[in-house]
Amino acid sequence: MNGMRIGAHVRNSDNPLEEAEALDVDLVQLFVTDPQKWKKPVVGEGLERIRDSAVDVVVHSSYVINVASLNNRIRIPSRKSVTEQAAVAAEVGALGLVVHGGHVRDGEDPDEGIANWRKLFERQAESGGFAVPIWIENTAGGDFAMARHFDAIAKLWDAVGEFGAGFCLDTCHAWAGGEDLVGVVERIKAITGRIDLVHLNNSRDDFDSARDRHANLEEGTIEPEVLVEVGRASGAPVMLETPAEGIAADVAYLRSL
Repeated sequence: MNGMRIGAHVRNSDNPLEEAEALDVDLVQLFVTDPQKWKKPVVGEGLERIRDSAVDVVVHSSYVINVASLNNRIRIPSRKSVTEQAAVAAEVGALGLVVHGGHVRDGEDPDEGIANWRKLFERQAESGGFAVPIWIENTAGGDFAMARHFDAIAKLWDAVGEFGAGFCLDTCHAWAGGEDLVGVVERIKAITGRIDLVHLNNSRDDFDSARDRHANLEEGTIEPEVLVEVGRASGAPVMLETPAEGIAADVAYLRSL
């Protein structure tokens, strides 16, 4: 694990630097607005302090965003929010913006959702591209998800890969989504050509459960050694999104290897 960059999702957006220093991490992930609402992001004092520090930042986009949606009332504000949050991410010097793959509703054509992803990149390319790289994250559930199963991710990448889309691999999501973690790095790189970030999370639920419930590294249903190997093989920074009460122990566990 020598050389691995270890990060954590911080809950205190008012003072993320203080939390990063307490956890002794190399980088942090944070929201730049309320993740459950359509609020416009702003750079407050806390974000300014971490921008001016030696700690690197990754921004996670709002949960309400669903670029793939066929519903105009969701898709259109989603496109706007991705652009706004990427701009603020650039203001704080973020490495990238993580965006969930999203989904269409039951009975709708997933290919239309993929087409909507392509339109997002096409439209932004006309304005010079996004302010930071967009890293699409695999998701845990949904039969009509854009990025749950790897065959779906392959179709998505055929549509957006040419625009420089990045990939964020979440180990809990892959496990709960029914994708074996043994050899997962090689399999996903064969599709995307890259892994820009690993969300290194254990799972509270069984394989292929379609449930997105994270556990601390040594306490879930995934063998910790398997998680460590995914992080090591990826060559990418790892970000812990594990439960807050055990995240310091997770950092210490990785540091001890």
